[in-house]
Amino acid sequence: MNDLRIRSAAPADLDAVLAFWKTSAEGTSISDDRAGVERLVARDPESLLLAERDGELLGTVIAGFDGWRCHLYRLAVRPDTRRQGIGSALLAAAEERFVALGGRRGDAMVLDRNERARHAWKAAGYAPEPQWSRWVKPLLDG
Repeated sequence: MNDLRIRSAAPADLDAVLAFWKTSAEGTSISDDRAGVERLVARDPESLLLAERDGELLGTVIAGFDGWRCHLYRLAVRPDTRRQGIGSALLAAAEERFVALGGRRGDAMVLDRNERARHAWKAAGYAPEPQWSRWVKPLLDG
């Protein structure tokens, strides 16, 4: 994993990210378009994290912070590189970002039908909240 690089997306990356999500992310969202991702990066330039090796996109996560809550979206890893720690590295980078911003708990949007994702989030320490359709993880004690 030493050669894995995590960085924030730049506007020049957005077409590649959108194409990546079509092959590597489960399901789509109405905001999975150029305008939606441009708004995200313009509002919070550090929120869309990319995992790369040798310049090749292997994973993404959106780590959004609204000043009160930390939200995780679009954790996706290229299928042929899964189970190599890429998702874990992306989540660690997102959680470090949240802590630096003063965030106290991360929550993730996870499709109920996506068993593989549910297992991955659980392995990362997140747990479903039965009263909500989200999974959460405290980032700081207390």
